[in-house]
Amino acid sequence: MTSFRIRPRFRVEVEMKPEEIKTHFRERLEQPGAPCVAAFFPQHVILRVPPEERHFWSPCLELSLEEEGDHTLIRGLYGPNPQVWTMFILIYGAIGVLALFITIIGVSRVMLDMSAPVLWALPVLGGAALLLYIFSQTGQKLGAEQTFTLHHFFEDTVHHRAPVS
Repeated sequence: MTSFRIRPRFRVEVEMKPEEIKTHFRERLEQPGAPCVAAFFPQHVILRVPPEERHFWSPCLELSLEEEGDHTLIRGLYGPNPQVWTMFILIYGAIGVLALFITIIGVSRVMLDMSAPVLWALPVLGGAALLLYIFSQTGQKLGAEQTFTLHHFFEDTVHHRAPVS
């Protein structure tokens, strides 16, 4: 669970049909003191921390259920709430676009034998991207306990240990 990946994932095969898996989750979620809440979709289950325990860095676990004969392949993907994920992608995208434009302008000026002080912004943008990555890793560590809670709930529900990569 403590990896440098932005969105840790796992995959596991279980000897149940997708509907059986969803039924197990529904039964466990109805028990008093259930550690999470869920949203059910035809081929997906999304586990989240209860609203009263949620904070900015609270994770969610997206489970994809793929029926393959007599068993089901479950693919799990941990990540922040979609709004947080979207914010990080937009900021990374903005840094990338700025770096592209600065590089085009700077290289054009160099090719025209003009000074190109704008190229000094590239290391600054690289530093900003690094800071954003460190910020995301810090947030991931702040949500680690809730990630473990979601993972253990998943494992206990499907009665299977899932290695996370």
